[in-house]
Amino acid sequence: MYQKIIEYAEALDKISRERRRDFHRYPETAWLEMRTSAVIAKVLTELGYEVLTGKDVCLESSRLGVPSSEELKEHAERALLQGAPAEYLTEEMRAGFTGVIGILRCGEGPVTALRFDIDALGLTEDENVNHRPFAEGFASRNPGMMHGCGHDGHAAIGLGVAEVLMKIKDGLHGTVKLIFQPGEEGAKGACAIVAHGHLDDVDYFAGTHIAPTGGPDDGDVTPGTWGSLATSKYDVYFEGQAAHAGGFPENGHSAIVAAANAVLNLTAIPRHSGGITRVNVGMIQGGTGRNVIPDSAMIQIEVRGETTEINEYMDEQARRICQASADMLGCTCRMVSQGSSESQHSDEDFLYDIGNMVREHLPRLKVSSCENAQNWGSEDISLMMNRVQAHGGKATYMRSMTDMASAQHTTAFDFDEKVLVDAIETFSVIVYDLMKK
Repeated sequence: MYQKIIEYAEALDKISRERRRDFHRYPETAWLEMRTSAVIAKVLTELGYEVLTGKDVCLESSRLGVPSSEELKEHAERALLQGAPAEYLTEEMRAGFTGVIGILRCGEGPVTALRFDIDALGLTEDENVNHRPFAEGFASRNPGMMHGCGHDGHAAIGLGVAEVLMKIKDGLHGTVKLIFQPGEEGAKGACAIVAHGHLDDVDYFAGTHIAPTGGPDDGDVTPGTWGSLATSKYDVYFEGQAAHAGGFPENGHSAIVAAANAVLNLTAIPRHSGGITRVNVGMIQGGTGRNVIPDSAMIQIEVRGETTEINEYMDEQARRICQASADMLGCTCRMVSQGSSESQHSDEDFLYDIGNMVREHLPRLKVSSCENAQNWGSEDISLMMNRVQAHGGKATYMRSMTDMASAQHTTAFDFDEKVLVDAIETFSVIVYDLMKK
């Protein structure tokens, strides 16, 4: 069966590259992944999966950072013009309930879940002739949106895995959940899937991220990672009182001064002795003119911590500072959560088992010498992993290595598409090995 998995996966090389390029051509950011979700739902349905979309995927009250109704409507119209299959672009999907879950039920046995994130970044893609997507005609056609992190590849990998697993379903025992997650960038989407309960019965959970070869990632597959920073992200709105800056300044309460006071004091949060902390103010807006005391201002902030507990400390300090800054200037303060994640670790026994599976059944692929590499940044896959681990399940977050033209989150990002088949084989072998008995 392992040889058949390899053959099935290798036969998907061309279509997987085509799918990746199609997703790359039409990138969509958090909660706008309408065309992407509709295409995925269509493929899974035609393969024979039980398919969940819309409010069956994400709990409405737990979605973070949802765009305005006007932006949702505008993007839904664009998704249709760009080839979204209309019968799968449901009303709920048009309202920002993106993401898809494909379920394959194969009788009694363990529940295995795989996660593939599908959203793009808010970047404008490079139009240099040396940039392959531009030169070969699959660069982004959506201004200000770009697959600059590899999630287009993740979506293509997930569909490839779906095809392989359907071909070997008679050899599987249990249930497979393929989770195509919206809104990973900014840590917006996973919490709504977790809150819906989709991870509550999962025994084994795995995800991967395309990554550049180098450092501890000296193979084709790194079976586990640890150390993603927990994070909290907010848009903070300050409201004051407008007044003539020259005639009656005593009647005004400057929202900009309140926001500026918050900015300075956020950067002064005492660091935590228990581990790494981060704080950043990435945007500040406000005011209408030089002679008007401004009555509104907004800042976008984030804090991070090496552990969930350290991030909670940073979060509490940030909320206290923002509120106090408003109070000092006679203003009000409203903080709107735009994303969150927890710290993360892979189960060592599980990741080492995966390393052995790859070595034994996929000898073409090399397992990295460091099988459990340290992550930086933040990743809301942590919420899924922690929910599975909380009830005794096993979870790992892998890396799939490949050559890259530029660093992730840059406008010239691109990767060697050979990694698509590599990852399809890896995921398919993991599922089969866990569910063959």
